[in-house]
Amino acid sequence: MRTWGRITNPDGSKTWVEVSTDANGDNSQVWLTTLAQTLKLNLNESPFYASYGIPAAQSVIQQVQPDYYVAQTQQQYAQHFAALVIAKQPQQPNQPRPTYQINATTFQGVQLTGPIPT
Repeated sequence: MRTWGRITNPDGSKTWVEVSTDANGDNSQVWLTTLAQTLKLNLNESPFYASYGIPAAQSVIQQVQPDYYVAQTQQQYAQHFAALVIAKQPQQPNQPRPTYQINATTFQGVQLTGPIPT
């Protein structure tokens, strides 16, 4: 199994990198990358799954956080982890976009955490 994730290079440019199943057959990194990409999608933007993504742009315009859609995304991906929690971080004055903290525990017991701006 594989997916593609975008990283920001030290010079500010962006590059797509492949994330694949590891040698032990663990897909945790693949699912975590896919989850991060889903949180960055606009609603109905995915060419494969219309229900994936969150209405981030509309939420910023309306000043309403997309918590319902984030909870729906958490439910969609929870089956791929032993535990998965997506929590909203407090809004910073210089940060116009909502940011969510992902806390995931794989079936092998590894904890994965990180902030994901929408």
